[in-house]
Amino acid sequence: MTVIAGRYRLLDVLAEGATGTVWRALDGASGHEVALKESRVPPRLPADEAPALHARRERGARALARVSHPSVVRVLDVVAEDGRPWVATELVRGLTLAETLEAGGPLPAREAARVGADVLAGLRAAREAGVPHRGVEPEDVLLGNDGRVVVTGFGDAPEEAAGPKDGADPAAELRSLGRLLEAAADDRSGPLGAVIDALLGEGPEGPVTADRAERELRRVAGGGTRTPPGGTGAFGDGARKDRGGARADGDGSRAGGGAPGAAPGAADAPAPHRSAGEDDAAPAPGAPPGRKHKAPRRVPVLVAGVVGALLIAGALVYHAVRDDGPGAGPGAPGGVTSTVPAGSGATGADGVPATPRS
Repeated sequence: MTVIAGRYRLLDVLAEGATGTVWRALDGASGHEVALKESRVPPRLPADEAPALHARRERGARALARVSHPSVVRVLDVVAEDGRPWVATELVRGLTLAETLEAGGPLPAREAARVGADVLAGLRAAREAGVPHRGVEPEDVLLGNDGRVVVTGFGDAPEEAAGPKDGADPAAELRSLGRLLEAAADDRSGPLGAVIDALLGEGPEGPVTADRAERELRRVAGGGTRTPPGGTGAFGDGARKDRGGARADGDGSRAGGGAPGAAPGAADAPAPHRSAGEDDAAPAPGAPPGRKHKAPRRVPVLVAGVVGALLIAGALVYHAVRDDGPGAGPGAPGGVTSTVPAGSGATGADGVPATPRS
């Protein structure tokens, strides 16, 4: 069997494409199996440009070796054989996304969102290390048997198909992810469809950042119950419900239902939970115009308390005035009054001593 660089014994072919062949190989030093990528020159590339291409791919592989992220394939070694670079990476047990789609059809929306979020996280980590992906395809995404989603194929786009500026454009990377999810998802009528639109640059809110796109994908993967902490609202709430329906004319507007003039999604959106002290907060985004908040509850309570105190004080003053006026008998504390003249020996009309009445 062929041995590369005196170390890697080639076993069988795992994948083959325009940029090279991926072999399953045995690492003679560690005794572990690895994936070994053989670099191939595109057929239409002039022969005198091949050395520069190999050198560029080798630099990219060495840069990728510095990336440590679960969604980026781990580069173990870079060796040269016959003037070409051979890149040894971890061997991920599983299928590519392309094989999965071919065997079982599109993925459920939540699973597609999970795959998309992990792919985007890997793309972001590699870009930060200076290794942008020239266009992620289903063949570049490995779905591991352990549940991992692993991105491969960095720098694998054919040179004649990828210009020098393609890899430097983050928006192009997001669009490629949008196209991947468009092909992978079985349903684009819900929240995932709005995220795909945003990735493709077709959303109503304009360009989307990679950070927000990843947050929204993870929200959809988790069931779409809420936006993660620190995030803004979900993409195109109104566009989600009628996605997949007819577009009006050719200007990208969509046919939709609901009351005229109502904010999209406001009619059937559940009332938000409000905690104590939030009544005088700013209106929630998307609330219908002109809607006013109720007055804070503590104001009526304070007013009622003041009125009650005034009533009590008034009653006390009234009784005090009556006690000090005519008819207040000595030794009648507590506001006890008499209906007859004070003094000993006072009698009633029949000569019987009068009894004070309270």
